[in-house]
Amino acid sequence: MDRILDNARTGPLYLRQPELAAIVVEAIRYRQQDLKHYQLHAYVVMANHVHLLITPHVEVSRLMQSLKRFTAREGNRMLGQTGQPFWQDESYDRLVRDDTEFQRIVRYIEMNPVKAGLVAMPEDFSWSSAGPIDNRPQAASLPYNVEQTAAYSR
Repeated sequence: MDRILDNARTGPLYLRQPELAAIVVEAIRYRQQDLKHYQLHAYVVMANHVHLLITPHVEVSRLMQSLKRFTAREGNRMLGQTGQPFWQDESYDRLVRDDTEFQRIVRYIEMNPVKAGLVAMPEDFSWSSAGPIDNRPQAASLPYNVEQTAAYSR
């Protein structure tokens, strides 16, 4: 499924617009820093999907509903559309089993724009955690329970 999303060239590509991608990134960071819904480990906002690696602190359905509802409302307002779905109803999620898988998922998320041919280096992509995040935790020192860390994709 991820390979299909990563290579998609058709369908809604709303997040290709920098203003919309910025709203999503801002909402992701706000839900971490201000609302404390999760600890953010990695993310990328692609043209047609988003990947998040988080340790949730609230019910996952609640945080995803909050994130999707806000970004859909703002996105649709910016696009001047009503009655159109902005996000898919469902999200794909999985639990992270160990540190090896954690590191593999971080790499997968941050390499997504490179594999899609958008940039040469992950840190060159503006809508990703591959660039600097203030106080970004390192995997070796994370105070997380691996069984509670999850990766989410639109």
